[in-house]
Order: sequence, then C-alpha cells, then structure tokens
Amino acid sequence: MRRDQTQQGIQVHFSDNVAVALGDLSSGVQVAVGKQSLRVVDQVPMGHKFALADISKGAAAVKYGSPFGEATTTIGQGQHVHSHNISTTLAGTESYLYEPTDDRDKRNASHTYPDRSFAGYRRSCGRVGTRNEIWVLSTVGCVSRTTDRIARIAADRFSGRVDGIYSIIHPFGCSQLGDDLQDTQSILAGLINHPNAGGVLVVGLGCESNQITALLARVADKDSGRIRYFNAQTVEDELETGLAAVAELVEYAGRESRSRCSLADLTVGLKCGGSDGFSGLSANPLVGRMCDAVTNAGGRAILTEIPEMFGAEQVLMNRCLNQTVHGRLVEVVNNFKQYFIDHGQPIYENPSPGNIEGGITTLEEKSLGATQKGGTAVVTDVLRYGERVAKAGLTILEAPGNDSVSSTAMVAAGATVLLFTTGRGTPLGCPVPTIKISSNSKIAARKPHWIDFDAGTVLQGEATENVDKRLLEKIVSVADGEPACNERNEEREIAIWKRGVTL
Repeated sequence: MRRDQTQQGIQVHFSDNVAVALGDLSSGVQVAVGKQSLRVVDQVPMGHKFALADISKGAAAVKYGSPFGEATTTIGQGQHVHSHNISTTLAGTESYLYEPTDDRDKRNASHTYPDRSFAGYRRSCGRVGTRNEIWVLSTVGCVSRTTDRIARIAADRFSGRVDGIYSIIHPFGCSQLGDDLQDTQSILAGLINHPNAGGVLVVGLGCESNQITALLARVADKDSGRIRYFNAQTVEDELETGLAAVAELVEYAGRESRSRCSLADLTVGLKCGGSDGFSGLSANPLVGRMCDAVTNAGGRAILTEIPEMFGAEQVLMNRCLNQTVHGRLVEVVNNFKQYFIDHGQPIYENPSPGNIEGGITTLEEKSLGATQKGGTAVVTDVLRYGERVAKAGLTILEAPGNDSVSSTAMVAAGATVLLFTTGRGTPLGCPVPTIKISSNSKIAARKPHWIDFDAGTVLQGEATENVDKRLLEKIVSVADGEPACNERNEEREIAIWKRGVTL
C-alpha cells in the first residue's frame, strides 16, 4: 500500500486506476496519492473512490490489482467512482481451473510469533477453550424463555465458580423438515461440543421435531460429566430440575483450570460486517496477518461468507492445498451461486445499503477486500454448513454472508475467538469472545463500547508491524480471559440458517 501521513488518497495496488479518499474531499481540491497529485472534480466522501486516470466506457475499474466492475460511462480523472458509473460483471456459475501459485505451500514467515502463548482450558478430548462457561441450550423455541430463566438464576446463584453461565436460545427445532432440521441439529451439536463450554445443559420440550436423543447422537464429545439434559414435559418443575443440573455442571467444570497453550491451540473465526471503503485497506489485511500468525503456528482459522467471495474466489482456489480441496471449494461456490439463481435472485445482490454508503461499489470489490481476512494461508480444508473444523491451516466454511448466521456457523465449527472487522460498527456478539476491529478511527472513537481495537491507525501512518503486535497482544489477552466488548455488553446471540419449508 502506498501512503504517508500527508496523503489524502490511497492507491492500494500499483496497477489500480482508482484511489480511496482518506477523508471527505470537496470538488476542486488537490489530492496527493503517492507521488501523484491530481484535482478531484466531484465531492468524494471518505472511504469512496476517485479515478486516477480516465476510464473509458466498458473498461475495467481496478482496485487491489483486480477488476471490480466496468464503467457504464466514460469516467474522467478525479471523478467520483461508485455505483452511479460502475456495474458488476458477475453472472452465474463458472468452471474454475486449479492454478496453484508456486509458493502456495509457503506461509508468510514474517507473521510468525513462536514465543506467544495464552492460558486456555485444555479439555480431556484435547481441544482447547478460551472460556470455562456453562451453556444452557434449548432444543426448540418453545422452551427458550425457560432456558433463559434457568441460566439467569444459575448465574446469580453460582457466581464466581465458573467463567459464566449463559443461555443459548433460538426459534427453531419444531415444524422443520429434511435439511432444515439437520442444519439445526448440526449447529446445536457443534455448540454442545464447544471447548469454551465446560458444561452444557440441554433443555427440550418433548414433542418437538428436534428430539434430544437425535440431537445428542450428533455430539462427538460423549463426556457424560459435562452434559446434562431433560424434557420439560416429563419433569414436575423444569426450573428446579434445570438448576439442579446446572449445579452438577458447575461442580464438574469448576475443577478445570487454565494452563499454558500455544497459538497452535487457537481456532479463530474471521468475519467482517458493516464494512466500509477502508475495510479492505486496514482491518481485513490486519486480520489476514493474524490468520497467518495462527496458521503458521499450527493453529486453525475459519473463513466463511461464501457470497462475499464471488469475484475473488479464484484467489482462494489457487491457494488450495491440492486438487481435492480445490474441487470441494468449486462445488461450494457454485452451489451457493445456484442457490441464488434457484430463488430467482441475482448473485450480485450485494453489497448492502450500508456498504454502499461506506464506499463499496460492487460485490467484486467487497469480495476482494473481504477475502483478505484469509491472509496468505494455504486452504487446507472446505466444510459444509454445520461441519466442524478438523485440520490445521485455513478452512473455508459454507455459510451465507449474514453476520449472525455466519458467525454462529464458525462458532459451531469450533472457533474459540472471533476476529470481526467493521467500518460502520455493530454491537453483535456470539457465544465466544468477538473481538471487534474497526477499519477507521472515527467509529472506534464514537463507539468505544463496541470496538475492541482500532485498525484505522494504519491509515494515519502507524507501522503495520506495530499494529500487528498490538492486535496479537489483544487476542492473547482476550484468550487469557479479558472480556471482549460483546461479553461486557452481554451480546451473545446465535442464528441458524433456514433454507427450507416450515410445517
């Protein structure tokens, strides 16, 4: 990236024909972009783009060194470049070649921190958690309120004996058929398995589609000490039954203690939401370097939001470990495109209104910025929705771009910390620590109760090496037990992807 402290515009890649405004630019102002100086002829909001040279009608607009759309009219140097004069070139499914780069099996050695470790909870199955909590989970929406009452009373009654007691509720589990029911069970089973839960109470109703026995059959960790369950219809007092079960779980989980663990024991989820024109310049590349740090150490990273790979998918495909992994990624990408087509929707119905206001013009541009969260890591595995991560390295997980659904999918897959970048801000949090990383300093200053880390300082000239070290220290501190903003704000939602019919 070309920048210095006096610049008002950034050219991300030397071949780009657009630059990004570091602040609101007035028409007629002279702007420095690297060694170039030019006059903008339109008002250009912060995070939006302007042309570095004339772009002919039908020619490609280029950012990150790749086309992100084509000009719908001739665009003059200094003109605002956005949705009024750029259109997407995305269409339908594609045939993809496996064209691995020569260095695909080499990780960025500069993003290696062999001395970094954290104090985690090493479970009997070998998995490592960053929290030792009790999760009270409902099988069906009908008992969500009951589940929540049990957790709230238990949290007060057993305060200080574990890292916390929380409910995990959702509206599904009844009147579901086929894949929808399977998806609900897969996600809930992943949460029951989660290493951040030292104990799990599963509360059912009794007559729902999502029967407890079928759900628990999907749970890989059969450690009877950390799981309790009952159906509310079969007990006299569901509240007292639940509190008694939680008391047993607190006794069991209370014997666990933190021990020294390496970055190889971390599983990080990589997420962006409420993105702006700076997300792909500051926060997402920063998270990409954290992905490299964890995977270089032998840890796991999860990247999802498949629709937000459209237009940049070939970059990830070329980093696949082998032809088999490449084939699975092609299948997941094309299946997702077909999912849009089957429902009569264009595959490019993205970015969101907030993204557009923040300066993102097309899905290709959003994808080119979003996929930077995966750093330079080799793609070692591809998972379908509801599956759990098993291999070190970067895993691509099938899930939509929706913040709640994709974040939940990564947690169910095994993420013990989420790195969540945002340019416009969101209070959203998941059952695991959700570290919010702002792409610009304005939102960090305005929403300090949402934002855990400001990546916007890199746009003001702070060396990336310093920013990297500061974020890594933040990740380690949170893994050690420091609460993230979402935890302090009690933002711990889940959302399950619903694709089928409801009875």
